[in-house]
Amino acid sequence: MTATVSEALEFIKENDVKFIRLAFCDLFGRQKNISVMPDVLPMAFEYGIPFDAHAIRGFTDVTNSELLLVPDPSTLSVLPWRPQQGRVVRFFCDIKNPDGSAFWGDTRQILKSVISHTQQRGYTCMVGAECEFYLFKTDENGEPTMIPFDNGGYLDVSPLDKGENVRREICLCLEEMGLKPETSHHEQGPGQNEIDFKFSDALSCADNLVTFKQVVKTIAQRNGLFASFLPKPLPDKSGSGLHINLSLSRNGVNIFKLGDSEYSGVTESFIAGILEKTPEITAFLNPLPNSYDRLGAFEAPKYVSWSYSNRSQLIRIPSAHNERCRMELRSPDPSTNPYLAFALVISAGAYGIEKGLKLKDSINVDLYQADKSITDSLVRLPETLDEALNLAKGSELVKSTLNEELILRFLHLKTLELEANQQAVNKHDYFFNNYFKVI
Repeated sequence: MTATVSEALEFIKENDVKFIRLAFCDLFGRQKNISVMPDVLPMAFEYGIPFDAHAIRGFTDVTNSELLLVPDPSTLSVLPWRPQQGRVVRFFCDIKNPDGSAFWGDTRQILKSVISHTQQRGYTCMVGAECEFYLFKTDENGEPTMIPFDNGGYLDVSPLDKGENVRREICLCLEEMGLKPETSHHEQGPGQNEIDFKFSDALSCADNLVTFKQVVKTIAQRNGLFASFLPKPLPDKSGSGLHINLSLSRNGVNIFKLGDSEYSGVTESFIAGILEKTPEITAFLNPLPNSYDRLGAFEAPKYVSWSYSNRSQLIRIPSAHNERCRMELRSPDPSTNPYLAFALVISAGAYGIEKGLKLKDSINVDLYQADKSITDSLVRLPETLDEALNLAKGSELVKSTLNEELILRFLHLKTLELEANQQAVNKHDYFFNNYFKVI
């Protein structure tokens, strides 16, 4: 739903709304919110609602701890799983300093800025997300277990696929919220599922992805299950990816075609920029130690390369026509902050256009089985979070896209996280309590 302030206030008044959630994300993409009553909403739109930013990981210290949430009226959405009498709605919010300026840690605002710069160059980047997740059983106390909900495989049907009713409920819930899922199916891993979204502008897609993860976890819990977006929850099974599909539009027309249009040079430079810069931004696309257990196996990429329809590559150009022409970036995973991920990927593509980068030849081989004479000539993606963090520290693209304070906080906290992970005595318990149960 798209609404102005006055329309949002009218909707609240006419639709028996009793609670309003003001939602935002921390630096790492984890959703937070404050609930307010309807009579407080006009003040929220005008002045913002204060919260303790010191209590949000990575935001501010205790000496400068107050920030304000200002709801974006265009993001009004009813939460269908809440009561229909005394409804609950949600807004995504801008995060402001007390003086009204934008907070440096507002990752949604960073994506807005990148979108604006891209539009100033005459292009609009459309984005679609393919997000995989696992469904696990819970114990008698409702706590997560590591037992998959079923033993189904890719595109299986009932009774092997036990998740079809859960996926159906998720899709119907998303539709009620104005999101447009296109396809859903069982994935390769036991209990693994995927739901894909209709293309939209980058900001809407990021908002939708945050919403999607909340809906999946909520519907799973309602069905006595636990949904995990961890990149590699089961060591010997398929990992969960967040495949990011991108296209470029100019004057409302998709120009994302290779080799047969006046804009093919632009498209190729866009892809070349993303290929060149992905290693530098991998710490943001794959931000957990566990992320690197996924890369390089079960159709997750290991090398910087591209091809048509080849799922062993970093970038795949799917078979599509007209408005569905696009590229698919296959390395990111669902633990990313989508606002940062989309901002950095679009910036990488814009860098390629600005520099007029030439796209290298495609490599149409199975890179999991390829001879070393091929793979030794390719740039590898980072193999550990530590390696990815070091590449991000020296990246001019990261510095030009994100602000200095955010970069310093992100890298510092991720370094501390990596050290704690490495020092854990009981690796299994640490993984289960700090990652499996919370991602």
